[in-house]
Amino acid sequence: MERWFEFMGNHPFLFGTLAVFVVLFFLLEGQRNGRKISPQSLGILAKAKNAMLIDLRDAKDFREGHISGSRNIPYSQITKHLDELKNSERPLVFICNLGQVAGSALQQVGHADAYRLDGGISNWKAQGLPLVKAK
Repeated sequence: MERWFEFMGNHPFLFGTLAVFVVLFFLLEGQRNGRKISPQSLGILAKAKNAMLIDLRDAKDFREGHISGSRNIPYSQITKHLDELKNSERPLVFICNLGQVAGSALQQVGHADAYRLDGGISNWKAQGLPLVKAK
């Protein structure tokens, strides 16, 4: 650890450059994955603007539990629905297990008013919010 501090002291320019790159990386990654929406804000958006909730998980996971009012379009089939989703007048919210796949789908669709559920279904469950099981 002492050597690390010694390195930083002897090479402030290199350490500063590294710090700038780390900050830029996280800023760009945050933008690349699209706008996030919290589980609490999702309900407000769905009611106020009639948002379309798109669950990107496979059909088995969707049947085991999904957010009420969501529609299942597995990520593997998203390209078949691109025109429909791009031309939607309603806001779109993409949902997956952890939020990463939703960010990728958000980029593919390119809808102006689209979000990804922050933390996905895992975060939804962690907040104690209800899921609906398919019949």
